[in-house]
Amino acid sequence: MASLVFIGDEVAAAGWRLAGVEARAAMPGAEGAQLAKALEEAQLVLVSAEAAARIPEADLRAALRRLTPVTVVVPDLREAVRYPDVAARMKRQLGIES
Repeated sequence: MASLVFIGDEVAAAGWRLAGVEARAAMPGAEGAQLAKALEEAQLVLVSAEAAARIPEADLRAALRRLTPVTVVVPDLREAVRYPDVAARMKRQLGIES
């Protein structure tokens, strides 16, 4: 069982592999299948924002809600998909936006 699996584009996957992580470069449209496979094999699953945008929303939400393995969406290198500014969102929701 892999302790950590990264799912993203080929360039990012190469960098994660250099760090010793099992990284999978998903072909466009195959991200959902890669996620399902990683959920069965890993203890922690990292998904680039770009790959996450191509996973069916229901599947991604279900993966993020699971207690094990922990699934996290991480910013991608090319910033093809804008990563949400969580701090700004929290400030807006709490009404403390400056």
